[in-house]
Amino acid sequence: MGIILLNWLIATLVIIVSAYIVPGISVDGFFAALVTAVVLGLVNAFLRPILIVLTLPINILTLGLFTLVINAGLVMLTAWVVPGFSVDGFLWALLFALMLLLVNFLFRNASPMYIKKS
Repeated sequence: MGIILLNWLIATLVIIVSAYIVPGISVDGFFAALVTAVVLGLVNAFLRPILIVLTLPINILTLGLFTLVINAGLVMLTAWVVPGFSVDGFLWALLFALMLLLVNFLFRNASPMYIKKS
């Protein structure tokens, strides 16, 4: 349970930092960032696997790069659902998805909680 809350807080912080760094992303406040993190997590948990399977031939042809397009589309869907979070366009959503991917990658590789013991 603790790791879920930690991931939620880290995603919230990434959303807030992205809103300051990336000009095409805006968040109305901390609560909107929290809701965005939850909705984005739910969208990634339920819709992303279905979309990955449905677009598997395209993903194979593009060597997995189409997954970035799917991630950007899911960010835009989240911006459409959450009232305090907005994305100005597809490229900003793609940049936001890449930033979130990078932070998650760094967090999972640097965190001692994720290190597998043999």
